[in-house]
Amino acid sequence: MGNFMGKDGFVWFVGVVEDRLDPKHLGRLKVRCLGYHTEDLGKLPTSDLPWSHVMNSITSATVSGVGQSPLGAVEGSWVMGYFRDGSAAQEPIIIGTLPGIPSSLPVKDAGKGFQDYVHANYPKYKETDVNRLSVGDDDNPHSTLTIRKADIDSTVSQADIESYDRIAEQEQILPPPQGSGARIFQDEPDPWSEPVTPYDATYPYNHVYESEGGHIREIDDTPGKERIHERHASGSGYEIFPDGSKVTRVKKDNYSIITKDDYVHIQGDSTKTIDGGLRVFINKDRVGDNANNYNIQVGAGANVTIQVDEGDINLIAPADTGNINMKCGGSMAIEAGQGVYLRTKLVDAEINETWTEIVGGVNKKTGSEIDMDAGTINLN
Repeated sequence: MGNFMGKDGFVWFVGVVEDRLDPKHLGRLKVRCLGYHTEDLGKLPTSDLPWSHVMNSITSATVSGVGQSPLGAVEGSWVMGYFRDGSAAQEPIIIGTLPGIPSSLPVKDAGKGFQDYVHANYPKYKETDVNRLSVGDDDNPHSTLTIRKADIDSTVSQADIESYDRIAEQEQILPPPQGSGARIFQDEPDPWSEPVTPYDATYPYNHVYESEGGHIREIDDTPGKERIHERHASGSGYEIFPDGSKVTRVKKDNYSIITKDDYVHIQGDSTKTIDGGLRVFINKDRVGDNANNYNIQVGAGANVTIQVDEGDINLIAPADTGNINMKCGGSMAIEAGQGVYLRTKLVDAEINETWTEIVGGVNKKTGSEIDMDAGTINLN
């Protein structure tokens, strides 16, 4: 009962990871230890080194896949630990990694250990092992920061609505309507641009994780410049600015799947610029009252404008059963530069007061009869 690991002290080691391809997938590493192993690969190849178990943080459950796995050491990482079997030095336990400032870079197939001699990937620089995004050196920026500053979506156009008076006012047929909708005012909004990243980290406040493939997560606690940033190696990602603004960038296709209802509340304006086309489909297979209606309501004192710079505007209802209904409390005016064509089985017009026509000429043709019923009919 009185014997336990460490009772009589620990036998410590410091070494370099040379292999992490654990055949048992336990996250074990092969470490060449200073003072215990020669650097001569001919005398002691990496394959003969014992597998080292890695001690995980208490914040990682390390059971049934729960927690971080595998851990982050790579070939070339300096590590520290102890031998569970003491001076026999065959059961190493790694308790952590040791950052430093490398004095040399690895040489591939050099025949020497204590380095990433197989791939020669790490270390990459003769500088601190702390991530460049954490260091915050403007003279030596992280490559992704340079790309993000250059890859900005700028001068994006917005909808440019032409100005015109209501037709009824032009012809003085009807009295001018009242309110803000009396005229369609020209709208010439300025183009907008994606804001540049506000990155301005100061060591040691920016907490950075970067994977071997180049995926990055930043939690920047630099006073007054706090940010959160996640970036996929492809360039897709998002950044939350110190003021709470958010920029999301997707470098390829974007899919959003919502298995129930979707609620969006925009308390300011919304601007969308689509360089391609837009297709909206309301599921026709749902049944019940208002199950698949498409409703748009615009508040008081505003206009709804649909402008096509070149092309047609089409409204299509089912051929035999669909109706198109238009209702307005004021006047309705139609202006066509070429002509107005109407093809239908029946036209019913109920005019409670006056019907005024100003035409250059009238041509009427019918295959049947024309009936006129009025108190007085004047033909001149």
